[in-house]
Amino acid sequence: MIEASAITYEQQVLLIGGAMVMTTKKMCLSIIYRGVRSYCSSSLTNGQTYDAIIIGGGHNGLVAAGYLSKAGRRVCVLERRHVLGGAAVTEEIIPGFKFSRASYVLGLLRPKVYHDLDLKRHGLKVYPRDPSSYTPLNESHWQDGQSRSLTLGSHEDQNYKQIAQFSVKDAEAMPKLEAMLFKFGEALAPLLDQVPPDANKLFSKSMARKITQIPTISPIAKAASVLGKDFPQFLELMTAPTTKILDRWLESEPLKATLATDSVIGSMTSPATPGSGYVLLHHVMAQVAGVRGAWGYPEGGMGGVTQAMARAAQEAGAALYPDHPVKTILLGDKNEVLGVELVNGKRVYAKTVLSNATANITFLKLLPEGSLPPEFEATVRSIDYSSPVCKINVALKSLPNFKADPSTSSTTVMPHHHCTIHLNCENSSVLDEAFNQASLGQIPDNPMIEMTLPSSCDPTLAPPGCHVALFFTQYVPYTLADGRSWDSKAKTEYADKIFSTVEEYAPGFKDSIVGYEVLPPPDLEKVFGLTGGNIFHGAMSLDQLFTARPSVLQCGPFTPVTGLFLCGSGAHPGGGVMGAPGRLAALSALTS
Repeated sequence: MIEASAITYEQQVLLIGGAMVMTTKKMCLSIIYRGVRSYCSSSLTNGQTYDAIIIGGGHNGLVAAGYLSKAGRRVCVLERRHVLGGAAVTEEIIPGFKFSRASYVLGLLRPKVYHDLDLKRHGLKVYPRDPSSYTPLNESHWQDGQSRSLTLGSHEDQNYKQIAQFSVKDAEAMPKLEAMLFKFGEALAPLLDQVPPDANKLFSKSMARKITQIPTISPIAKAASVLGKDFPQFLELMTAPTTKILDRWLESEPLKATLATDSVIGSMTSPATPGSGYVLLHHVMAQVAGVRGAWGYPEGGMGGVTQAMARAAQEAGAALYPDHPVKTILLGDKNEVLGVELVNGKRVYAKTVLSNATANITFLKLLPEGSLPPEFEATVRSIDYSSPVCKINVALKSLPNFKADPSTSSTTVMPHHHCTIHLNCENSSVLDEAFNQASLGQIPDNPMIEMTLPSSCDPTLAPPGCHVALFFTQYVPYTLADGRSWDSKAKTEYADKIFSTVEEYAPGFKDSIVGYEVLPPPDLEKVFGLTGGNIFHGAMSLDQLFTARPSVLQCGPFTPVTGLFLCGSGAHPGGGVMGAPGRLAALSALTS
């Protein structure tokens, strides 16, 4: 078995002829990374001038490039890594197996972005999943020796039968709960496509400045109108612990545990944390092929999304430069943007710069010291970037065969193989226990595990008969309590814990493993530039959303520096492969 996690970061950045050549005492492995490198423009000239420079070629940066270029602006995208796509990228880390290395499912992409950039024409194809959620129960939870699991999808009658195994009351209540969540999601969705109100202008003494905020307030009024008499329940969902909401509506496990995972995914919070309900609502706003709440697999992995975005941007005239890390943002005497200086010493000039990096990197590492108002800088330093996530990417020579729902043959793709597979979800208290252990710097006894098998839908990701498994696991600490770093041994031990858990549900899983890599929070930070390893560019908590994202003193894409805009997930409306922050930043730059 190839253990990619044993390879050092220094070895991972040794590029030889387009291949990653790794050498350890035990093995010599060639790992090939493929992405959007083919879209690299001609050599970047020192002193070149553009209308706008975009720092970071992640999905939001590419979206911003597309909008600006379509508006006739000369745009340059500078990406630190050798491949465009940011955290939404496909990489061949085990020969023959292509992984969505960080983000792994698509559902939150805003329809405006999809249509405006004509992403379908540029090659984006998504495989919808139905059913979409599968929770097998451990054998110890079977009744009378009968295997049990919970499978959910878009068909209400089938969901009723599945949930009724555990509770007829819950089977009847679930459609009502879903209807309420969908209504809340529909009310909030338009806010994702609008810049939030600027309090500095809204409460200004100048009537002219106040008038400019009317377009940002009207969507809020419309959302309140849609919510109507349900506003009190909406407010409760936004502020209460998820457990309080689910306990009032439902009585059965694993239904509550399965739903609770969506309220904490990617967040260092427990379902018992006040405000965790918003993350649940955030994921409910997904949509694939017109199905609300649905998620899908992009053909070719998540890199298929960003490749389509890159093609759209380049067709519109954007210049795309991977392998061009930015060292600093250049400012003039009046604290206005002049351009950027790259790590290689080249300077590129523009009066507008959009940063797809986190607020921490943008404001505290790329800007010259002292260029920010002290009170604003203080709010940036207080942003919560804690992350519970460890991503594990696994190459398999066969599909897992679950005891709760045995496969009809060793090669047959079963309906539940298309799903997000929830493990350790027999009881939602397991999630709370895992969170508490990670908060103490410990690896939990029973981590939260979401497993996907995108190759069950998309045959382009693995050799014939083989598959890729993507594990999104939590909770893990950034720093281990015993003082150990996330070294090769720690990663191997954690992977063994995850694989042993899968083995309990699907015997033979370990024997099917060809190779894998482990990406705990420090690696997510190092590889993808995600401060703290946080996949959302900052916690999606109520104190860091809407008019408080990234700062209560300056929300949305705008910054205290003239000509500088934040276009990444650290700006409103937040994380997930939405493209909304990139679109809003581009539109703001065009009208400023």
